[in-house]
Amino acid sequence: MERSERTRVFLTGASGCIGQYIAEALIEQTDCELFLFLRDPAKLAIDPDRRDGVHIIVGDLNDIGQHADLLTTMHCAILTAAAWGGAATTHDINVSRTLQLVNLLDPAVCDRVIYFSTASLLDRGGEILREAAHFGTDYIRTKYDALSQIRRSPLADRLTVLFPTLVWGGDDRKRQSHLNAGLPEIFKWSWLLRFIKLDGSFHNIHARDIAQVVTHLVTQPDREYAPQSWVLGGKPYSVNDALAEICRYCGQSVGFRVELRSWLLEAVIKIFNIQLASWDRFCLDYRHFVYDGAIDPAKLGMVPFCASLSDIFEVSSVPKQDTIEQANEPNEP
Repeated sequence: MERSERTRVFLTGASGCIGQYIAEALIEQTDCELFLFLRDPAKLAIDPDRRDGVHIIVGDLNDIGQHADLLTTMHCAILTAAAWGGAATTHDINVSRTLQLVNLLDPAVCDRVIYFSTASLLDRGGEILREAAHFGTDYIRTKYDALSQIRRSPLADRLTVLFPTLVWGGDDRKRQSHLNAGLPEIFKWSWLLRFIKLDGSFHNIHARDIAQVVTHLVTQPDREYAPQSWVLGGKPYSVNDALAEICRYCGQSVGFRVELRSWLLEAVIKIFNIQLASWDRFCLDYRHFVYDGAIDPAKLGMVPFCASLSDIFEVSSVPKQDTIEQANEPNEP
């Protein structure tokens, strides 16, 4: 960057799945002075002492006002922290406290804010989905409210909003994403998934690739940085291609497949009395969560850490289904 002093970066959610990858990338690839804001230092899997200029700030967003003086000195804020459930708590963290933090930044000092939203708010053309406000989960509705307010903040003219799609990440050291945590269950059903066809499509991205994008934004020279609204995701996948990739990874051949059409899905839901929330119903009907111009490291001239689902499976540290089955076999007497 062009300022003469060391860039000061405040990162919230530094012990979360995405936050830890961002912290690691900024420690390894920049000389920024980093302030890692988190609730529990024991959950931070990276070593903050590997270089100077890395500070651990233990706290909760509910008490962000206690750090007002520090925040006025920040050149950049990266906002990944979020609450996922419980209407009151989720609104307090995702809306009230996040907006309070942004308003504590000094517009005369802070030249960029990188805010993490969610691609669930967007339609295929990148416009806001009104259904997200009406039918979304607590998390999605509060992200909808927060986005509308943060875009009216005093720092809106230097705000980059990132909309992650399906996020993978985590290992034995780093906190796992919800998707990674569910991989063993998905692999367990690969024998059945190879017979299924289902209409739908999506993007996904590994948290380490998200960290590459964020590092690019943090280190851009002032003359090149401009506020962005980027959906974060790699190439789009059809659900059928994704199922086939899962099966191949687990050693299952894919042959004859039965298409689960809408009427058949409805029958399964009715027969098994499956309870769908309003957002689940919307997603089931919408099906194609793909976006024009989705960004990943390749779009910025960098090499992605995971360019495909197979790459993600390989680095996931989750055993393949045949390994799981062998591990569960009883020992011989």
